[in-house]
Amino acid sequence: MNAVKRRAVAGVLVGSLAVVLTGCGKTDHPAGQGSSTPAPKDMILKVATADTVTSLDPAGPYEIGSRTLQANLYQTLLTITPDKPTPVPDAADCQYDAPTIYTCSLKKGLTFPNGHELTSSDVKFSFDRMVRLKTPGGPAALFGSVASVTTPDELTAVFNLKKPDARLPYLLTTTAASIVDEEYYPPSKLLNDRAMGSGPYQLTSYKAGRQAVLAKFTGYRGARGALNDGVEVSLVPDSAALTQAVTTGKADLALHGFGPTDLDKLRSGDKVQVVEAESAETRFFSFNFKSPVARRPAVRRAVAQLVDRPALVKKAYADHVTPLYSVVPPGFGGHVDAFKAEYKEPNKAAATSILREGGLAGVVTLTLGWTPSHYGPGARAEALELKRQLEASGLFKVNLRGVEWPQYQQLVKAGAFDLYHAGWTPEYPDSDDYLVPIVREGAVFQNAYRSQNANKLMDQEIAEQNNLDREELLQNLQRVLAHDVPALPTWQGRLTVAAGKDVENVGASLNPLSFVYFSPLRK
Repeated sequence: MNAVKRRAVAGVLVGSLAVVLTGCGKTDHPAGQGSSTPAPKDMILKVATADTVTSLDPAGPYEIGSRTLQANLYQTLLTITPDKPTPVPDAADCQYDAPTIYTCSLKKGLTFPNGHELTSSDVKFSFDRMVRLKTPGGPAALFGSVASVTTPDELTAVFNLKKPDARLPYLLTTTAASIVDEEYYPPSKLLNDRAMGSGPYQLTSYKAGRQAVLAKFTGYRGARGALNDGVEVSLVPDSAALTQAVTTGKADLALHGFGPTDLDKLRSGDKVQVVEAESAETRFFSFNFKSPVARRPAVRRAVAQLVDRPALVKKAYADHVTPLYSVVPPGFGGHVDAFKAEYKEPNKAAATSILREGGLAGVVTLTLGWTPSHYGPGARAEALELKRQLEASGLFKVNLRGVEWPQYQQLVKAGAFDLYHAGWTPEYPDSDDYLVPIVREGAVFQNAYRSQNANKLMDQEIAEQNNLDREELLQNLQRVLAHDVPALPTWQGRLTVAAGKDVENVGASLNPLSFVYFSPLRK
């Protein structure tokens, strides 16, 4: 790379040294020297989580534990803030110059904690590296519409698209789009246990499977500046350990892994605050269009007409989740309660009429697949409650088939069930990511649903750059799915955390994609 690009070396070293000293804490002046007033104590927050962290490298595995740390260590070109559901500038200001040309202008003076300048060359390196690595379980597939990234100058990165893609600004807010230092990261392999990003925090210590220590990065210049001086993140085994940590004061914040019983105890006590936000996690039952029974529209629509979501979430989850009436949950652009509009309230007479008009007389037999562990302890109760509701109508006979995850995936692919339990948490904060897995041929849920109308609407919403027009297309697509019922949405999850009574801004730290930004927290 161009050595001229980088640097007034003396200034860099001084800046880097200052960062290191800041991360080590403030020192009181010795008696008789300087001010007699002690320096304020650093505000270090302690966090406990039951997450598994497999990689600190944003080009690596993409599970929620890794994303939580990455979101706090790295900067992206754009970001999502609690007060605004659409992307705002973080490292750059971006705009479409043409339907297939997206230009990002970097802020001047951006640096990494090691003092290296952050330029457009780092942006290009980060994206090229991610695509080149194609890590299994990683994020490379998200950027399939990007043909190349070019760098006309040190402060300009241009995304050249294969075809128009309105989702790109949202994709650029994800940890998949994190900017890494090209002089620090190897181009052809992951760096799982170290990090050099330009986010609100820098990594000062990491023990895989045990602890990550983050110090405020004073050189961060973006929308998510830290209000605390650092965070110590401890990885604990289970809900009991989370509960103990936050109730004994060993943790200021506990997240990811609470069981419903422990949460109820925390809510009923007075030791901590329990804060909730709607999360992006959803559950639904997918119909298999390879099945002669489930392929019939009358069967799918009759099931949709009978399901009682409030009763289901109460029975299976004790109201710890929220009834969901669309494949796209509230909080995402273009959401509409399409199933509520299509089917109103559960109604046996209406379901009977649907079946009869579809040429079906007598009881319809369905095989319902579910898996015991992958979707949590409520999965069995959810399947049982759906069975109960359908059979109570006298219109259906439901045979349950519970299978562990590896075999379950194979049976779903083979079309062994008429309908089956499934879940989804999107990879990027846009409604489109709930629709692709259901609508597109060969998509995640492999239910063999085919609809020219749905595909046409999806092509249009991806290419539409007017946000209001795009939301209308998304709403129309949700209505098509409510009418066709390839999938029956049941509930939206909640991201729930427990914190000490003195911790402020907890709600502002919760991201809809289920990870937590530490920067708003203070005490």
